[in-house]
Amino acid sequence: MVQQVINNEKCQVLYIDYGNSEVLNRSDIVEIPTNLQCPGVAKKYRLWGLQIPTDQNLNMFDQGKKFLSSLVFEKEIKIHHKAKHKDGTIMAQAEYEKIDIGEEVAKAGFAEKYTSPGTTKDVEERKVDAMQNQHWKTKVSVPLWVNKSDRMLYSIQRGRFDQVAASARSRNFTGNHMFVPKEKVLASASVPDTSLAQIGPDQKLSEDKEVLRMENVNLLQRQKELELEVQQLKHELQAEKEASRKTAESFEETLGAYIGTKMRSLAAKLKALKEVRHANKSSCFEEQLSQAIKVATEGCLTVPCSLEKLQKTWTEYDLAQERIRLCRNVDERDELITKRDEVQQDLCSSVEELILEVDQLPLSERSRTLQELSASLEMVCDQGSEADDAEEVFQQFFKWKSVKMEKLICVRNDTDTALQILADWFSVVLKCFDLTSEASSVLEEVVGNADEILRKFELAICEELDTDLNEHDETKKGIITSTYNKVIHKVRQEQSMIAIIQNRYLAGVEFKKQAEEWLNRRPNINDLLAIKKTVKKLKAQLRWKLIEKKNFEESDDYSEFEMTRIKDEIADVRNRLVQEISKEQEEYEKLTCLVQKWFPELPLLYPEAGILDYVNSSGLLTCSLERDLLDVEPMKELSTKRPLVCSEIQGQKVLLKGYSVDVSSEAKVIERVAKYHRAWDQQKEKSGLLQLLFLLFCKSDPLVYLMVPYYPGANLGALQADRPLTLEEALKVMKGVAQGLQTLHGANIVHGSVNGNNVFVVDRKQGIVGDFDFTKSEEQRAAANTMAVSTLSLVSPELKMGQPASPASDMYAYGCLLFWLCVQNQEFGIKEDGTPEVDVVIMDQKVKSLLQKLFCCNRLTAEQVLRDDCFLLVDAIPVSPQSGEEHESGEEHESGEEHESGEEHESGEEHESGEEHESGEEHESGEEHESGEDI
Repeated sequence: MVQQVINNEKCQVLYIDYGNSEVLNRSDIVEIPTNLQCPGVAKKYRLWGLQIPTDQNLNMFDQGKKFLSSLVFEKEIKIHHKAKHKDGTIMAQAEYEKIDIGEEVAKAGFAEKYTSPGTTKDVEERKVDAMQNQHWKTKVSVPLWVNKSDRMLYSIQRGRFDQVAASARSRNFTGNHMFVPKEKVLASASVPDTSLAQIGPDQKLSEDKEVLRMENVNLLQRQKELELEVQQLKHELQAEKEASRKTAESFEETLGAYIGTKMRSLAAKLKALKEVRHANKSSCFEEQLSQAIKVATEGCLTVPCSLEKLQKTWTEYDLAQERIRLCRNVDERDELITKRDEVQQDLCSSVEELILEVDQLPLSERSRTLQELSASLEMVCDQGSEADDAEEVFQQFFKWKSVKMEKLICVRNDTDTALQILADWFSVVLKCFDLTSEASSVLEEVVGNADEILRKFELAICEELDTDLNEHDETKKGIITSTYNKVIHKVRQEQSMIAIIQNRYLAGVEFKKQAEEWLNRRPNINDLLAIKKTVKKLKAQLRWKLIEKKNFEESDDYSEFEMTRIKDEIADVRNRLVQEISKEQEEYEKLTCLVQKWFPELPLLYPEAGILDYVNSSGLLTCSLERDLLDVEPMKELSTKRPLVCSEIQGQKVLLKGYSVDVSSEAKVIERVAKYHRAWDQQKEKSGLLQLLFLLFCKSDPLVYLMVPYYPGANLGALQADRPLTLEEALKVMKGVAQGLQTLHGANIVHGSVNGNNVFVVDRKQGIVGDFDFTKSEEQRAAANTMAVSTLSLVSPELKMGQPASPASDMYAYGCLLFWLCVQNQEFGIKEDGTPEVDVVIMDQKVKSLLQKLFCCNRLTAEQVLRDDCFLLVDAIPVSPQSGEEHESGEEHESGEEHESGEEHESGEEHESGEEHESGEEHESGEEHESGEDI
């Protein structure tokens, strides 16, 4: 049924079967045809002998319904009809088992008994109507009963109960507790039709009563709400009164201490202002920047006029020297020397001019001033952007500073004025309260303007404090930054110019000193020739003594005493020969310095002195020392690939390694040896490389011998086989190896044969990288196919794929050696690319991390390895190469035999030409190892 029309499209409807309501579209509502409409079948029931109290409110009524529901819901109830009201209401008595339902409701106080139904009929009807209306509004569901005509006991099902309840609500008979019998009635012609127009006068009167009753209920409810609001307002008013009282008390307390509080506040602000002024006065960056601009611009030095002329002349002089150095024609030599001497005269004149001009300049003082200025500015402001070349940067800064200072001065003047007014006011007040003073002042007038004076003084202080002298907006920051960068740029530019002037000045002074020594004379090689003559004489004596010794050994008159005498004489002559060779080396060094700096023509003027050979070999090549003149001991066990002999010079054991060379390969060998030696000479013992002592020839065979220190049994492979290194010792040794590789790679040298036989261990704490086969190129050395330690190949994956040797391939071999030292006897696998499986091996995590970086595609360099965490705490102490006399000769032989297996077939190739060496290079993977493996 339609309850309410909301608008033209929506209506609220009530479903009379289940009692729920819903909002529907009007188009969805269809009126039931007249022939299908049926009269209501529900009947009204009331409990016999009960009535609702007149003073019962709505809440009490709802509780009564819930109580009645709990008594009868889903229970078998006996119904006894007692009487029937004239409006059709059936008076019934309900019982559950032996419990009277009506008695229980009356005992609970939700209803009261009455004796005469007729006297209370009107009251009951009003209550029933009122409760019906209240029920419609509360929509509380109450279980009902279905009555049958035979008044027999039966059970009520829940589905049928819902239909009865909905039917009861559709007829507005849900107010009181009633028992409604619901019967299945079919629509038939026997049921008379009933329409809404047939509603009787009693129902109309009931509706009017309901309207009046609802108005009364609403008014009572509104009254209660208003009473609650009044009560709440009383509480709020009381709270506001309490708050006002406390505020008044606080205000009185504050007012009593106002003067003291105000003065303390002003004193604190004045103290802060003093600190700000002092700080701005002592450390104002703008003022410091202004002073820096003055220093950088006013005292700036200029480039001496003679400097440009000197540089031009010096360039011509260097070019003339280079032409002489490259000259190989004797006829052109003298002409080039003459031109060089002329340019040298001009250069001397230019140097004289520069020295005279620079001596007048305060270079040292200016350099010191600029250094102090730069340091002071960088301490305050560290901004390293590029400087603006515009000249108006300084002008813009001074303009901005002027405007800023005007504003600052104005603010400070206002503060000072307000402070003076306050001081004057205090002076007047003091006079007013001075009883001994005769001056008369009106106290009311003085005190009257106190608040205004204090207010202005406080505003002035706050304004100055708010004027932030250190923070700037973007424009001001840009001005400061540009000015700072410009000043720093000018300072560094001038410092660079001063450095150039000083360097040229010192070079000019040195040139002048040398020029005065050599200007009118030429260096000679008389001292060198004299030494060579002595060396030649000593060599002849030594050969004669050696022949005498050999003849005496085969003589029938042999005696130990005489042999000892001959040996002592041989040792004495040999020692004197070595001393003269040392003097010869020193003289060569002097001449080399003159050739490189002043007289490149000396090798051309004195070709017999061999100066050019000495220079090209970096001082290693000597013709004065020969293998036959040394007391050598053949190392047959180690000479499977090339002749190796051991000797002793000045108490140091040395090893001579013979290389078979011809005319074409000799120059290449000397070039590679010299390049290696120059790399070592940069850091010497700290280089991590094996030192090369001499490069000498042998007259009896076509060999060139390389002399190196001899470390018997000290190669890494032999040491690990005898007494393996601990982890700490291994890290110290491998740090030295990394240093050696860094030295080589820094000189653009690829070792190509880093292996256990070519790494030497000194005192178990320093690693040295041995030399390599200087008869082979980098590609030939890297082509070794048996470079391995244990079962681990040292050849990098890229070399196996045919790529050229590189520092990265050296670092791969280095990583394999480190892995081999750390893995000890553990088993490990090999990946498809040939690299070892590091993850499965138990070792230090830092070492494992380093190895993973050495076995990847983008490997670490030697310099990066030295900075790794593994080596930060390792103290690799540099040890000067010393011979290891403590090792017995038998030990070194055994160590050498371990690493020379399978190479005896090449021993005959050492005496062949260089071409034969190259043809067998694929079988000499261990040849590079041998160069130092037995040292």
